[in-house]
Amino acid sequence: MRVIGLMSGTSHDAIDAVGADIHLRDNTIHVDTVGLLSRAYPDRLRAELIAALPPGTVDIATVCRLDTAIGQEFAATADAAVREFFDGTADLVASHGQTVYHWVTDGKTYGTLQLGQPSWIAELTGLPVVNDFRSRDIAAGGQGAPLVALFDLLWLAGRPGRSAALNIGGIANATVTGESPVAFDTGPGNALIDAAVELATDGAEHFDRDGQRAARGTVDERLLKALLADSYYRAAPPKTTGKELFNRAYVERVLPDYRLPTDDIVATMTALTAHTIADALAPFEPDEVIVSGGGTRNPTLMGMLGQRLGNATLCTSDELGLPSAAKEATAFAVLGFLTMHGLAGSDAACTGATRATVLGSITPGAGPLTLPESPSAAPRQLRLVSHV
Repeated sequence: MRVIGLMSGTSHDAIDAVGADIHLRDNTIHVDTVGLLSRAYPDRLRAELIAALPPGTVDIATVCRLDTAIGQEFAATADAAVREFFDGTADLVASHGQTVYHWVTDGKTYGTLQLGQPSWIAELTGLPVVNDFRSRDIAAGGQGAPLVALFDLLWLAGRPGRSAALNIGGIANATVTGESPVAFDTGPGNALIDAAVELATDGAEHFDRDGQRAARGTVDERLLKALLADSYYRAAPPKTTGKELFNRAYVERVLPDYRLPTDDIVATMTALTAHTIADALAPFEPDEVIVSGGGTRNPTLMGMLGQRLGNATLCTSDELGLPSAAKEATAFAVLGFLTMHGLAGSDAACTGATRATVLGSITPGAGPLTLPESPSAAPRQLRLVSHV
């Protein structure tokens, strides 16, 4: 199947699209990524989206408008990807949508909401669309995240030692391989760094470009100690979190007690991300940590993380042939492929579900919906070739 994978993460800045030629043979998923493009949200839509996120409050009319507008942006991105990567013909779009709320109370996940109405994608491209991947895992008792765990386990199958696949977006998540694999959100990735920059610059800057502010600043150990006291870090996996907790209001509650220069605040938030990731991975003693996501473009963060990982080798997914910017969109392209073939897209041990489930809902395209034959066995590994 020629699949377009669509992803917009917890940084809420752009929609990433990957074109992937995927087939299943001899219990192995073969993925050939042929292209990657990224389209930024229009400024007005991004501003309205961010205003709607916790701790903001919105009415149902705003939710409806966002669902339509985000769906139209996803549709335009998918259409551009189909034309650019597959000369106008493809088989499937797998759309993660835009997470606006993940309902977690006392460590249990009760619901999730991703906006981006798939009908707009199906109507514009004429292709079937798989979306709403997380809800089924939650209904089966899981956390609904991180859903890239199964992709990570298949992709890293056969590597020597124990590997940890780490994605640093707004929130950081990790999958650790081994006899008893585990996956969980470690805590904030770029979320609090970005929030600190936006607060300090009155919204003129949205992130710490190339980690320059953190590099100039000094980590305030008293503030760092206070931040590390958050109870989330002591919870055992599987666990998930999001900008419902780690958001701008979180930073605003903490900072009044600390009169620090902007660069010191950003340096401390960057250290928090490095500390919490390393501390979360330490009990599993990974031999290597393979990083993807926007955090890889912050050399100060990567340097802090490398210093705290001990003997583990730190590398990026690019070094394993998977561009870090394409990782999550590729993963959801694979999950959409699995759904269309009636195969589970989750690992129950990693999400905490009672069983692995076929994920998502399918919106038919322009023609009759024809599902391929379901394989007799689930895939055991994934082999990827990237032309991105």
